Amino acid sequence: QVQLVESGGGLVQPGGSLRLSCAASGIMFRIYAMGWYRQASGKERELVAAITSGGSTNYADSVKGRFTISRDNDKNTVYLQMNSLKPEDTAAYYCHVHGGPYWGQGTQVTVSS
Repeated sequence: QVQLVESGGGLVQPGGSLRLSCAASGIMFRIYAMGWYRQASGKERELVAAITSGGSTNYADSVKGRFTISRDNDKNTVYLQMNSLKPEDTAAYYCHVHGGPYWGQGTQVTVSS
């Protein structure tokens, strides 16, 4: 049974930082590309960042230079370091196994003063 468990969300002031984690189990984590997605209230889910099995990354234009995706294959975990957070980053953040139907339950990030 595949499980993806996100953590690290919360309330942060504009300009602050958060680090999201997604721990995977039930899959051969190291062979999969992984992605972080977000969905703001009333909007469609969008890709934020992705990382291949080899460590190549890509980012949405809106987060380039502020967010960093990384992975630790020994811990079966993918991370999203989010710096210089803006109110428009407020959303539920989900991790996803690319090529499969697996999604985490989401973690809420709220950026507000």
